[in-house]
Amino acid sequence: MYPIVTLTDQCRKCYSCVRNCPVKAIKVEKSYTEIIAERCIGCGNCLSTCPQHAKVIADNVAVTEALLGSGAPVVAVLGCSFPAFFHYAAPAQLCAGLRRLGFAEVHEGARGVELIAESYREAIRHGSQPLISSHCPAVVDLIERHYPQLIGSLVGVVTHLVAMGRFLKQTLGNHIKVIYISSCFAGKFEVQAEETRGAIDVMLTYGELESMLKVRGIELAALAESPFDGREPHLGRIFSLSQGSFQAFGIQTDPLDTEVVTAEGEVNVMGIIKDLAAKRINPRFVDLRFCYDGCIGGPGRNHTLTEFSRRNQVIYHFKNKTPYRTSQLYEQGCGPLDLRRSFSDKQRKLPTPKGGEVKKILQATNKFTQKDELNCRACGYGTCREYAVAVFQGLADLEMCLPYNLQQLEEERGRLIQKYELAKRELDQEYGDDFIVGKDPNTLEALDQIKQVGPTPTTVLVRGESGTGKELAARAIHRYSKRNDKPLVTVNCTTITDSLLESELFGHKKGSFTGAIMEKKGLFEAADGGTIFLDEIGDITPKLQAELLRVLDTGEVRPVGGTVPKRVDVRLIAATNKSLEEGVRDGWFREDLYYRLNVFSITMPPLRTRMESIPQLAHHFLEKARNKLNKNIVGIEERAINAMVNYPWPGNLREMQNVIERAAVLTHDEIVKLGNLPLAFAESYAEEGKDVIDLRSFKMEREPHVLRVEKKLIQRYLSDAGGNVSKAAQLANIPRRTFYRLLDKHGLKGRVMRARLEDEG
Repeated sequence: MYPIVTLTDQCRKCYSCVRNCPVKAIKVEKSYTEIIAERCIGCGNCLSTCPQHAKVIADNVAVTEALLGSGAPVVAVLGCSFPAFFHYAAPAQLCAGLRRLGFAEVHEGARGVELIAESYREAIRHGSQPLISSHCPAVVDLIERHYPQLIGSLVGVVTHLVAMGRFLKQTLGNHIKVIYISSCFAGKFEVQAEETRGAIDVMLTYGELESMLKVRGIELAALAESPFDGREPHLGRIFSLSQGSFQAFGIQTDPLDTEVVTAEGEVNVMGIIKDLAAKRINPRFVDLRFCYDGCIGGPGRNHTLTEFSRRNQVIYHFKNKTPYRTSQLYEQGCGPLDLRRSFSDKQRKLPTPKGGEVKKILQATNKFTQKDELNCRACGYGTCREYAVAVFQGLADLEMCLPYNLQQLEEERGRLIQKYELAKRELDQEYGDDFIVGKDPNTLEALDQIKQVGPTPTTVLVRGESGTGKELAARAIHRYSKRNDKPLVTVNCTTITDSLLESELFGHKKGSFTGAIMEKKGLFEAADGGTIFLDEIGDITPKLQAELLRVLDTGEVRPVGGTVPKRVDVRLIAATNKSLEEGVRDGWFREDLYYRLNVFSITMPPLRTRMESIPQLAHHFLEKARNKLNKNIVGIEERAINAMVNYPWPGNLREMQNVIERAAVLTHDEIVKLGNLPLAFAESYAEEGKDVIDLRSFKMEREPHVLRVEKKLIQRYLSDAGGNVSKAAQLANIPRRTFYRLLDKHGLKGRVMRARLEDEG
């Protein structure tokens, strides 16, 4: 089993492991990241930096328990840094705890350091330079898998843990099982390597050992001390400290010496390896450890202690005497021990991008110029180009680019805002006029035409005065169409300026005009597959008329500032309250566009021609007002209905809806009465000879009569003055401005102006 495991359900693809992996041995899958075994060097960075703890070390506790229960003798070997982890117990108490677990013997791995010390001294004396130490498994894997040109420089000696395993099996027999316990994760890789396999049977971390002790209820600090087995080490005990290998191997060092170099930690080690590979340096011997602070800083270290405290614990153990029982076997020795190690090229060849492949990947993340390459390293790679190469090699994906993701999010935000606006319009319509009300012949004729043209893909031109329900007709056409499961996008061409309307309809590219900070999809694209309704199309400029004609002819839209058209499948419904025929004749509307739009025409009748439907419409609008105001209103009195039937409704349905809502606000009971309507309705009702008395109050009974008398007086003064407003004001003995206000109040000002024009004519 591979030593590092990914818990796929916990991975959130934050790319922390990618950013912190020094050799980019992480592959990005669809919903998680995975270790690439052939590239991994076992440094443990991905485990310590994963915020979700999705990368874990393979648990060897069960394997260890099985060996301990198998009946075969099992020997434990403690790594050199064990005092820094188990600082709460004496070394001999830890030894006693291991025996409680069932280990036959307990050894110190520091003895393995002393076993390989002479081989290192010999290699340094006679080896060709530069030589690179091979006692750190992570460094060995780094060279074998990523810098194979340096394989010849590695010291051909096994690590101290392999040396210890070979020593024990040669001394006690191959039937024994050896379990090495350490803070080094890379050691788990080493014991599985072909060149060292068999020396160590199981690699256990200090944390795994601690969990075994807790499960068994073994408290180390409460145990009586038990002696270690084998020969007691000396200088090997300080091997885990920074530069401890030089003292353990008996190598003399000088701070000013450039021939013998040491480096610890990922950054320093990677720097020296790169220098050696590039032949920028040529020291005689390089001692490398991938972990900061030496082996006491390994990934499986005790995180509760500082580096200084861990160092002190190792030094205390070095200085103090530890009980040992050295059997005759260890006194005699095991004879010559094979400490040789061979290395091989394990580099995994990755494909190299050719030609413009890197450029294509960069462009896919909106990096078209060198200025666009931010090199922010959020993806985990040093530059955008390194990242593009990784994408080509299958190590990364486009989603890893943070600036690209932010840009996508901004664009998605724009799209969501647009969808929200569209949904809002739909909801407004859902609570507004969502069906055509009326039973008069004109309405029924319009409905019949809507039902006929609805299922077809034909372009429709809806005509009619303002407020007659042209948008309502467009919605009905869309509802009867085969596109009713797709969006209906409505645009009022009079509410948007000419420059913005083009962008609104066809979209724009980033930077195409001032304020275009991002690319925007137009409403034609948003309506793709559905219907777009252009209200008041007679108000668009000749330039937009030409663009609209091109869209209708080709089925393609071209964003503002763009060069590449986009195909759209949209049904067009247009509406106007103007005479487009006059527009064609007078030159303000294109003739070709007129014929393109006027394929099928529906005229929505004005309300004054639908008197039969006014009672039904009044109750329909009252129901809407009641729901909107959350007011208990049960109906409209008959006199109010009769007044509405006699009223000419210049504002059509829109005026009627507003009048009903106003009356619903003003009423104090459950019935809308004539007195709740504007005065013009009461006058209209009175002129028909109806009784307008409202017994609710004297004021309401008196007001219609006063207004009627006032209007007749104004008309008489105007008649006596021959239509001259100034003279009429003098006759009435009121200011001219006041007289004008009275004319406005009674709707007489327009009549006066028309009479004057006729006289002048």
